[in-house]
Amino acid sequence: MSISNSESRTAEDRPRTEHSTALRAGSVGVMGILFFVLSAQAPLTGIVGASPLAAALGNGAGAPGAYLVVGIVIVIFAVGFVAMSRKIQANGAFYAYVTAAFGRKTGAGAAWLALLAYSTVQAAMYGLYGAAFSGLLGSAGIEVPWWLLAVLTMAGVQVLGSLNIELGARVLALLVGLEVAILLMFGFTVLFRGGGPEGINLAASFSPEAIATGAPGVAIMFAVASMFGFESTAIYSAEAKDAHRTVARATYLSVVVIAVFFSFISWMLVSYYGPSHVMDAAGAALESGDSTSFVLTPMVELFGPWAGTVTGILLVSSLLAGIIAFHNGINRYLHSLALRGSLPGALARTNRHRAPAVAARVQTAIALLLVAPFALLGLDPVLTLFSWFSGLAVAALLVLYMLSSLAVVGYFRRERVSGQLWQTFIAPVLASALLAWVLHLVVSNFTSLIGGSTETAVGLLIAVPAVFAAGVLVEVRVERQIRTSGLELAG
Repeated sequence: MSISNSESRTAEDRPRTEHSTALRAGSVGVMGILFFVLSAQAPLTGIVGASPLAAALGNGAGAPGAYLVVGIVIVIFAVGFVAMSRKIQANGAFYAYVTAAFGRKTGAGAAWLALLAYSTVQAAMYGLYGAAFSGLLGSAGIEVPWWLLAVLTMAGVQVLGSLNIELGARVLALLVGLEVAILLMFGFTVLFRGGGPEGINLAASFSPEAIATGAPGVAIMFAVASMFGFESTAIYSAEAKDAHRTVARATYLSVVVIAVFFSFISWMLVSYYGPSHVMDAAGAALESGDSTSFVLTPMVELFGPWAGTVTGILLVSSLLAGIIAFHNGINRYLHSLALRGSLPGALARTNRHRAPAVAARVQTAIALLLVAPFALLGLDPVLTLFSWFSGLAVAALLVLYMLSSLAVVGYFRRERVSGQLWQTFIAPVLASALLAWVLHLVVSNFTSLIGGSTETAVGLLIAVPAVFAAGVLVEVRVERQIRTSGLELAG
């Protein structure tokens, strides 16, 4: 399926009917999309939540190098991804690309995997958000259960998701700007002070020996999780200003910014503690039961108690920004699937703001259904909801990356495009091999990643092929019904 700029403008020029399906074309630019992507990464959450685990359980001082390794892999993947974005425009990038190469059935499987990945990572963020927000209020003497805060936030996100995308981009720009600012303040302060007890040591974090130390696979897993969501640049192609250039620029810019930012901040944490002490410091933070102290303690020591309080508040806003970003992304997947007839047509309806309002309500219901069992069973929102669903989302997304890279090769071989061997064959094939290696690391270390039992790990991993198969089977049924009714297949 392809939704071109001319088609979007035509839909916008036609008189409004009772129910429109057109998104608001030309409403978001490179920086707007970049903020949506950075919000999905939740920079402060990635640093505070992942850095102690990557350092303590992974490769210690070499953890910053893992971000660069993953960044290089994703840049190679992005070469083919961007090449496809210039040929296939749709607000459901993964399944649109896979469909173009392998047909509607395989594309539907990819779409369901994308919905699984985005929905579970958003639910995971609700768990961490509820716990962090509840703890923040608790420090002020206000006791509110995590699940109530999560449900109230779902209602607020639902309202925001029904408004125009420009408003969402502005809210995210403010939240992301604040959390990035305080992390950069920390990073440059450590840098200009010459580091900690062992100074600034580039080789201790970025040499091949440092990256390969300990269990680099664990650090790479967390680095992949930190990159989660960069591909959402293509989801907004139907609403982008000059989609061909905007999506390409936003994709490359987001990958470089994310990889460099996480690498730099984690390197400054290593420098603050010292390469020979950072693993012990991270391990002590984990053993204390408050892993955030690995980052918050240096903040307080450098800037005073206010920094700890502000960082705690920004951690909550960081998670909120990520939740909003994934809400918007899932909406557009549901909207695009409905347009092509793979989901009920009502999901394609947009409101007077040209926002996918019906899809927004369905997405909120999905989030509630995913979070509710953990609340009803009284499970720990961080150790179960956040950990389990984060791992599942990473595994599903890596499979999608591989499918997309293979789709690039399949599509351009079929179309016989010449003169673009690097973009259409070499880079996608190389990316597929590298992503297969990363997926192997994730599966091999999955039990450690989710912090659960082997049975739980197996159950979560089985969900990936099961959901893909479910998407294919549903599409088979849809095609059969369409053919029976004598209608023409869309896309």
